[in-house]
Amino acid sequence: MKRGVQPSSSQRRKRAVVAKGGLVRSSKLHDVMVIAEKEGLLHGERTQVVRGRMPEALVARAKKRTGIDSDTDLIEVALANIAVADDYADWLLSRRDAIGREAELEF
Repeated sequence: MKRGVQPSSSQRRKRAVVAKGGLVRSSKLHDVMVIAEKEGLLHGERTQVVRGRMPEALVARAKKRTGIDSDTDLIEVALANIAVADDYADWLLSRRDAIGREAELEF
């Protein structure tokens, strides 16, 4: 691919979730990227630079588990996973003691 030519969002998503041999390593990662795409999070130009130094073992394990070879794609999937995270567990735990102990619950 020529430098300066940006792939379409569908090309980026496919590249990000397709592992070696063309197999999707994780349906969860695919679902995350589909949700991020539907929410418009993958649209627009890639102008934001995100960088940081990470422990080599962390990056290696993440790449192995996801099947993603590119650092950029790995970061994109990780950010999408955070951005579209399901907050149900947190919501459920926040409901603890919402019904008083004196309430009579019959089944």
